[in-house]
Amino acid sequence: MKFIAIIPARYASTRFPGKPLAMLGGKTVIQRVYEQASAVLEEAYVATDDERIYQAVEAFGGCAVMTRADHKSGTDRLEEAATKIGTDADVIINIQGDEPFIQKSQIETLKGLFENDETQIGTLGKPFENMEAVQNPNSPKIVCDRRGFALYFSRSVIPYVRGEEPANWLNHFPYLKHLGIYAYRRQVLHEVTQLPQSSLEKAESLEQLRWLENGYRIRVGITNVETVGIDTPEDLQRAEEFLKTQMQG
Repeated sequence: MKFIAIIPARYASTRFPGKPLAMLGGKTVIQRVYEQASAVLEEAYVATDDERIYQAVEAFGGCAVMTRADHKSGTDRLEEAATKIGTDADVIINIQGDEPFIQKSQIETLKGLFENDETQIGTLGKPFENMEAVQNPNSPKIVCDRRGFALYFSRSVIPYVRGEEPANWLNHFPYLKHLGIYAYRRQVLHEVTQLPQSSLEKAESLEQLRWLENGYRIRVGITNVETVGIDTPEDLQRAEEFLKTQMQG
């Protein structure tokens, strides 16, 4: 089975314009993401709508593809990029352009999900460590069936643990945090980008609910590695500190 990584990267960002080209430990953020992906996968591309990012990727020896600027989601950009590349990969892995510390183990876990023929889309979950994090609506929760397929994603705390104080819920149920890394079978990626927005997706502002609502099977791999995404300049400062500790370790 052949896998390819496509890394959507936009220059325009409300909270951090130009973040793919921000410097992190002497390299751009996008170069660090690309190097992490290409260390595990035979092929990796950056999909961008900005000439500056395209040229930066070419300059460090990476592969890039230009896409339209009007995409509503990274999934739509992924589909256009896959079509332009003309890839013959069986599975396309979407690695966010602001995840410079994505680990080999996480990518390998994603790949392993597709050994099950029923897996149409793969993603990752990480056990929550405290109830304060569980209650954060910016950290979507996943509920899975016994075979690891997602039943639902929510910004709310699900399930509700009846008869227990909320502060103790984590002692009674293994809450799972969703990490926004996806992999799609090639035809499935094409199909899901043709779907209109669904009612659940609009309610929770979670794109993956569109896929569930239309009957697609999303299998969830478990990782114990936390991702360190970069959304703001403050995140970049934290990432610099994280990088230093990694290099010292």
